[in-house]
Amino acid sequence: QVRLVESGGGWVQAGGSLRLSCAASRSIFSFNAMGWYRQAPGKQRVLVAVIRRSGSTNYADSVKDRFTISRDNAKNTVYLQLNRLKSEDTAVYYCNFRSDSDYGPPYDYWGQGTQVTVSS
Repeated sequence: QVRLVESGGGWVQAGGSLRLSCAASRSIFSFNAMGWYRQAPGKQRVLVAVIRRSGSTNYADSVKDRFTISRDNAKNTVYLQLNRLKSEDTAVYYCNFRSDSDYGPPYDYWGQGTQVTVSS
């Protein structure tokens, strides 16, 4: 089994920062892509940031230049640095690790979610 354990969420005032962590139970090199989603109350879960095996990254327009995704292969951990937080960043954040397949759809592993609350 693959388990993803998230940490780092909390309450912060607008303009503040948090760092989220997602630790995997096996080497993250085995995954094709690692990313972060978020889901606000009454909203759909949306992709925030992704880092691929190559190290390339992509961000949602709403967080570009404020959030940074990174990884530490030795610790089997992916991070999301959240800076200059806004009230609209309030959501449950989920990490997602994806394994691609040549024969079918990709397989996704999900963390348990961590709450980020930004007050204004």
